[in-house]
Amino acid sequence: MTRFFALVVLWPLSLTAQVAVSGRILDPSNTPVGGVAVVLRQGGQDVTAFSSETGSFRFDQVLPGQYELLATVPGFDPVRRELRVARRPVSGVLLGLQLAALKEEITVGERERVVSVSPDQNADAISVERTMLDNLPILDNNYLSALGRFLDPGTPGGSGTTIVVDGMEMRNTGVTASALQEIRINNNPYTVEYPRWSRRRIEVITKSSADAYHGTLNFLFRDYRLNARDALAATRPQEQRRIWEGSLFGPVAKSKRTSFLLSAAREEEDLVAVVFAQGPRGPINENVPTPQRNSVASLRISHQLNDQQAMFWQYNFQDRWQNNLGVGGTTLAEAGIQSRFREDEFIVNHRMIVSPNLLSQFRILVGRYWAPTKSNHDAARVVVTDAFTGGGAQADRLSTEFHTSITWLLTQTIGKHTFKYGINVPDWSRRGLSDRTNQLGTLSFASLAAFSENSPFAAVLQRGDPRTIFIEKNVGGFFQDEWQVRPGLSVAAGLRYDWQNYFGDGNNFAPRLALAWAPGKSRKTVIRTGAGFFFDRSGPAPIWDILRFNGVQLRRYVVSGAIPPDLSDFPTSIHRLQAGVQLPNTIQFSLGIERQLAKKTMLSASYIGTRGVQMLRSRDANAPLPPGFDIRPDSLVNVLREIESAGRVEANAFEVNLRGDLGPRINGMLQYVFGKTMSDTGGVNWFPANSFAPAGEWGRADTDRRHQFNFLGSASLHRWANFGLSASLLSGIPFNITTGRDDNGDGMALDRPAGVTRNTGQGPGAAIVDLRWYRDFRLQPERKEKSASVTLSVDAFNILNRVNYQNYIGSLSSPFFGRAVSTLPPRRLQLAARFQF
Repeated sequence: MTRFFALVVLWPLSLTAQVAVSGRILDPSNTPVGGVAVVLRQGGQDVTAFSSETGSFRFDQVLPGQYELLATVPGFDPVRRELRVARRPVSGVLLGLQLAALKEEITVGERERVVSVSPDQNADAISVERTMLDNLPILDNNYLSALGRFLDPGTPGGSGTTIVVDGMEMRNTGVTASALQEIRINNNPYTVEYPRWSRRRIEVITKSSADAYHGTLNFLFRDYRLNARDALAATRPQEQRRIWEGSLFGPVAKSKRTSFLLSAAREEEDLVAVVFAQGPRGPINENVPTPQRNSVASLRISHQLNDQQAMFWQYNFQDRWQNNLGVGGTTLAEAGIQSRFREDEFIVNHRMIVSPNLLSQFRILVGRYWAPTKSNHDAARVVVTDAFTGGGAQADRLSTEFHTSITWLLTQTIGKHTFKYGINVPDWSRRGLSDRTNQLGTLSFASLAAFSENSPFAAVLQRGDPRTIFIEKNVGGFFQDEWQVRPGLSVAAGLRYDWQNYFGDGNNFAPRLALAWAPGKSRKTVIRTGAGFFFDRSGPAPIWDILRFNGVQLRRYVVSGAIPPDLSDFPTSIHRLQAGVQLPNTIQFSLGIERQLAKKTMLSASYIGTRGVQMLRSRDANAPLPPGFDIRPDSLVNVLREIESAGRVEANAFEVNLRGDLGPRINGMLQYVFGKTMSDTGGVNWFPANSFAPAGEWGRADTDRRHQFNFLGSASLHRWANFGLSASLLSGIPFNITTGRDDNGDGMALDRPAGVTRNTGQGPGAAIVDLRWYRDFRLQPERKEKSASVTLSVDAFNILNRVNYQNYIGSLSSPFFGRAVSTLPPRRLQLAARFQF
């Protein structure tokens, strides 16, 4: 297109040098706007480029002359700017969006879906925008949970999934469901801005400025009378759930520079857990109420200081209460706990255009939380391996935290290069723990017969000072160069460094590289490859363990057999980091091809390889010695838990993605993954069956699935025929086969039968199909502009009512060996009403 433009329209100037034109598009708060079609026009001929996530756009091979730049974004006035191009490159062009003063409602449009060599526009990314979010069947409006199926579950990590909200790592989204604008997974896989790899990271973009007041109010209702019976329940669980949620945003008074975003939700959930256990008197099958209450609120004030600077201040609040937590499956009601979580956060965000080529974005979050848990019954905990867990929960504890997160990102454009550099502090926290668990102890029995004989194979008891306070520090720095070599070729190379206290390694340098090439003139095909190193964090749990279980402060006793009456001369357990322990290191590499099938439809096929080294796991370095397994090497120490970075992971996957318009009035995305994940660790708290031979644990990862198919889509066929569909077809995950006994005397029932390796059991697959029907009613249909509306919807989750069994028992001593003790939920209906203006 560009060459045709140059030859036909500007032939008289064809002997003149060609230059590049680049710039950035920003909204009124100076926030970069990505995915916008920017048009360079001369004499009726147009050339189009799309802005990246940093708002940057670029035109190459532009001949000198007079041009017009145009950009149209829903909810804002069209941007038109005259531009004269001489013999030198034109850079630093700023296109500032202004709110459309005469509009009363923002129409949110989907971004153009076109293949591109830009690093942040990979076609295998999962991107769900507001319109699609509104149309999909989403249980309780929990978008993150619904989209979690697209994350990589097969690679054990130290700190779980990372949630990034508006560029900052957070514990949750902060705002409620209707204030979310877009959710992305696997976007820009090899960027150095974040420590976690893209398939373990969810990026959330929230709503921003508006010219008038706009609001959403949602009400969701579920009742057991509309549900099918759980396959393992004797009677239908009498559940009911009520959720009120909404958001309001717009200008403060009549200000053109100050706006606000207010969101809140109240969830009242009278849920029920199904207990499916076996006691000494026979089967135990009962429904146990597990009520929950959750209140969430957020307020953001945004202010544009001048043409170069903008800020916002935000306060987030959450208060959640749950009862009978942990009950279900083989865990009885008496072993439930009551939990409370209260969190307050304050965020400051500052954006400044330092120069036409340099953008600064600084964010800081300060928060605190308070999270007590209390056992419902004050009694010793009794665990009969995979038969039942009863007594008390022995889970009394109080966790507190005062945390800070800081991100400073600088984006600079020089010629064909876009540089990103900065620092981030994902977590700098003062953490406190008062651990009063196991004050009365936990007794473990290998079988119901052993329980009847009062013959436990192990007992755990704790004594001493329960209080632990420490400072957790995580710091990172990064630099990246995104080089647009030519219109059909881009290279992004960067280096990141991460550091965490308590782990002595200081060489956590993570280089990352991404290349994208669009051969031919049409550029409808893109070949994309990349590789990168990613260092993970340990999370606070192992640090708490090594500080409080140091043999002095909080004494932990692991006894083979019953608890002795006098523990004064009994050795205590010690938890420690192995000498030279390092942070987990994951190497990810990929090669894929992307193809533009139609104007708004893309197909991609990719191979993704993952190699994890230095994976964390635990090992008893003082385990009893064979052949009798009754004597520990060091008689002065009980369990000597060493946290080591000796585990490894190997994963390979072939992935196909189709996104965009899938048919007339049908929009969506589908993904198929064929993969395999092997490992010899299940995470930092995981122990091998034989602590002297952890290498023998190599086998299928706990969440390894051979096949995964996921679909999300919506169809608007008629005003009374609007549907959203979500479907997942999954092959089964493995389960571990054990004897159910503590044959080697280490206090854990992890021993496997002779000749049986880890995770050799095979669970069944799952099929989940969810359907939404919805109908929009405009309250003032005679108005030319879109008026306020009411949307009524009915969601059917697991509409086929397929029984999807899970939690298969692999203990030979259990009465449930080879059977499931729980299922995914049966068919459930959800009624919802939404009011928007």
